[in-house]
Amino acid sequence: MLLADRDHIFFEYTPRETSAFVEEMFRGYSGYVQADAKSVYDVLFREPKKPPADGAGDRRTEVGCWSHCRRGVWEATCAKSEVAREGLARIGRIFALEDAWRRDPPEVVLRMRRQHLRPHFDAFFTWVDEEYAKVKDQRGLLRSALGYAVRQKDALMRVLEDGRLGLENNKSERELRRIAVGRKGWLFVGSDQHAESAGHLFSLIASARLHRLDPEGYLRDLLRVLAHWPRDRYLELAPKYWAATRARLDPAELAAELGPLAVPPPLPPTEEQATADSQ
Repeated sequence: MLLADRDHIFFEYTPRETSAFVEEMFRGYSGYVQADAKSVYDVLFREPKKPPADGAGDRRTEVGCWSHCRRGVWEATCAKSEVAREGLARIGRIFALEDAWRRDPPEVVLRMRRQHLRPHFDAFFTWVDEEYAKVKDQRGLLRSALGYAVRQKDALMRVLEDGRLGLENNKSERELRRIAVGRKGWLFVGSDQHAESAGHLFSLIASARLHRLDPEGYLRDLLRVLAHWPRDRYLELAPKYWAATRARLDPAELAAELGPLAVPPPLPPTEEQATADSQ
């Protein structure tokens, strides 16, 4: 499952979760990738064995998830670890500060993070290094939690580079949870091909929710207009653009089960689309 910032949510079916599949899924993409430090994602951030002939290549930068870091520490508190309780309090302070400016423009978020969060980050990782040195030869939840923070330090600090980045990937986790709840049902989709089709539907439904659309109403409207819509303009039907597209359609024609439907002329490209086309 892939959450493309605030644009779309994609579910891609694979019979097995492997590094090869992840690498193929992100082929051609350069930029930040926020994930949960699962080993299958490591392939995205390795230097290629052979530099590409054109000198370009895909360059991805790992962004850590503070919620996953906090989860391990919280699990260690269940084992009555006083050290873990202190770690939980430190991470909680970081989230509390972030909440004060999370809805501000990215440039404001970045400035506030560098001014107010950086000292807490530095203090947290200094504390982690000290405590991890005491338990690294012991087995247990505390060692696992502190070890995760040690290994993910650079990725967790990445939010100090760009104000658009989030502290956590909870949005992705929430969408995955919807699939996990219906796991027993998905076991009987019929075949790999049916599973791929189910993934496409999940993508549309999740993306509709992302843009505050009623998924059932959106799919109904989508099926109504698809037969009439020009193939080279399908992007206008994506959830991100659907509200603007729907406003330009005749409500009576759209509400009808069958019959003609007038397709409005294309809008001039936005500045964002024009920039993407020129790259």
